[in-house]
Amino acid sequence: MLARRSMSRVTDEAPTREQLLAAIAAAGRVADHSSMRPWRLIELRGDDRERLGRAIHKAEHKRGRSTKPLRAPLLIAVVASVRKSGKVPDWEQEAVASGVAHMLSLALDEQGWGVFWRTGEYTRSKAVAKAHKLAKNERLLGWLYVGGKPVRERETRRKTIDPESFLSAMPR
Repeated sequence: MLARRSMSRVTDEAPTREQLLAAIAAAGRVADHSSMRPWRLIELRGDDRERLGRAIHKAEHKRGRSTKPLRAPLLIAVVASVRKSGKVPDWEQEAVASGVAHMLSLALDEQGWGVFWRTGEYTRSKAVAKAHKLAKNERLLGWLYVGGKPVRERETRRKTIDPESFLSAMPR
């Protein structure tokens, strides 16, 4: 985890479906109150990315298509599937879906893939929701962009945080 970093640029290589499924199996182990599994993932490859680009531009009231989804050969849409629960509030279910996304990014990084998480105002737009065929109880949290790690990116290291500055005792 100390070596993980977001890869803002990736190559055209992508994990196979089998590699992706193995990473998802690991990510699905995230802490999940009441084992609700309030998440799902959507795999976008090839022309799927073009369709997403058109939906993004539609959400932005533009013509044509956005090229943002073409920045990686594989996009994984992260969807929170929020269910009514007397024990688990909506925010906690979204947190579980976010946790799955982060665990998935770690698993893919461990496999040697470059990953970065993209969001934007259009994640909650009707056009983008329609493109992903989201149900009324679902919220798109963003996409993991996945591809090969460029050689120069592999060599760059991110500074470790100072953990002391983020941990305190309970206030009295």
